[in-house]
Amino acid sequence: MTDRAEWLPASTPEHASALESPGIPAWMAELLARRGVADAAEAARFLNPSLDHLHDPFLLAGLDEAADRLVLARDAGEAVAIVGDYDVDGVSATALLLAVLRACGLTAHEILPHRLKEGYGFQPVHVEKAVELGCSVIVTVDCGVSSTDAIDAASEREVDVIITDHHLPGEELPPSAVLVNPRQEGCEYPFPDLAGVGLAFKLALGVAERCGRQVPIEALLRIACLGTIADLVPLTGENRVIAALGLAELGRTPSPGLQALFKVAGIKPPFDASDVGFRIGPRLNAAGRLDDAASALELLLARDRRRAQQLAEELDRWNRSRQAEERRVFEEALERLRQRDPLPAIAVAWDATWHKGVLGIAAGRIARELHRPTLLLAEEEDRAVGSGRSVPGIEIHRFLSAWQERLTRFGGHAQAVGMTVPLAALADLRAEWEAKAEEDWPEDLLRPRHRYELELPTEAVDGSFLARLEALEPFGQSNSRPLLRVGPMELVGAPRIFGKENDHLSAVARGEDGGRLELIGWRWRDRKGELETAFEALGYLERDRYRNGPVLRLIDVRPAAFHG
Repeated sequence: MTDRAEWLPASTPEHASALESPGIPAWMAELLARRGVADAAEAARFLNPSLDHLHDPFLLAGLDEAADRLVLARDAGEAVAIVGDYDVDGVSATALLLAVLRACGLTAHEILPHRLKEGYGFQPVHVEKAVELGCSVIVTVDCGVSSTDAIDAASEREVDVIITDHHLPGEELPPSAVLVNPRQEGCEYPFPDLAGVGLAFKLALGVAERCGRQVPIEALLRIACLGTIADLVPLTGENRVIAALGLAELGRTPSPGLQALFKVAGIKPPFDASDVGFRIGPRLNAAGRLDDAASALELLLARDRRRAQQLAEELDRWNRSRQAEERRVFEEALERLRQRDPLPAIAVAWDATWHKGVLGIAAGRIARELHRPTLLLAEEEDRAVGSGRSVPGIEIHRFLSAWQERLTRFGGHAQAVGMTVPLAALADLRAEWEAKAEEDWPEDLLRPRHRYELELPTEAVDGSFLARLEALEPFGQSNSRPLLRVGPMELVGAPRIFGKENDHLSAVARGEDGGRLELIGWRWRDRKGELETAFEALGYLERDRYRNGPVLRLIDVRPAAFHG
């Protein structure tokens, strides 16, 4: 880290005290209030997600028309093409919709863009592929909201198009397309933050209902939770229901593909969001990031155990390659950016040797390291293709949309964007972005800081407290694992250094009150000296699966007076 981070307590909403009850202590009421829970009824829903919390699919604008068109395709014997994306959200959405449409009697084919050969999104080439497959209807999942050229191409070939996409709408789509997007103007759907797979899930339920077909909703949630968690959409509202119930069902899946993936990832049920975010998701993502996502889709649909094991091992190899490439891009970009003095408010870098499939992940790591929005791009002949990630408080999509007319392609979310830029214009654009960011963004948004939610003595951080805290899971965007301030405390014995590169640390600490707590620090070897004297710690309380007890994952420490 370039500067010592400031420790700040999170503010407590005024209505937090109104959430207190015999079952909800004051500290839990504070956490719930910060997560947007307004009253006791909402608290009960948040802590006990259930199927009856899911909204009627037909509240989505366009879904009624989309379902009717697909039922007509079934009755008329028309084939349907599903055009997805190559990330976990797009692949899981494609797998889910394929399975349900086929179960409802439709002939359905998948088309996944090739990241290196075709790039992101629904394009005219996919219309041609659909026509070659004999399809008269195309359904997009997790893409298409800005694909006017492809929609026009489909109209010319007399192919109907249904767009299901959760990305922010740009220009108005041609009237020939049916749009299912909760963010479109005029849509009154109660929850606008569904992932791409969430919309595919809704469309699947709508089609099944129209076809009079009962579908195993638990099986769909197992797939829907993968894209919902991996795509980093807010884990509140319906997304929380999909994630929580899907994770509960994931360990019971009969899918040979998922079982093989769990095996190579070294995980066992019960699963939590971090298993999807750090073990399952990266492996499903890896092939599509570096080459072709077809193997990830095949794994989700696999029924043969031998083939499933082959695919899981293939995805694991791709993931190791992805990790190595991502690490190289991260280190090179970080070193280059740190040479800028002063460091601009927005970090922008590009290179001809960087693999565009890992730019988003690397940009996210640099954004966290430098505490500012980051754009990384890969040069490709006369253009640059890249991804950007932001920091809390700054909507990078809104910021960059002012330059959209000068970009070849642009899209994304408030905190994440993808773009294609004419290479000749990139240096000038960077200068303009830097100048505007310096003018618009308050300096305090770019300072390193940690906001902790609870301050506790060591004795209070025990197994009982952890069990209560786990009621807030699954953790993710808009429902982050609470950051705790714990101490003062001191080590009991010397820390243990472990890991393949001997860069991780584990230790036991004792508080003034005599309470003991396990500590773990990922890549903390070089900071072990900070634990040699009494200290306070900021960290996330997690369950150690080997000891089945609480462990504090260290984020930061600082000296503290100890009177034990």
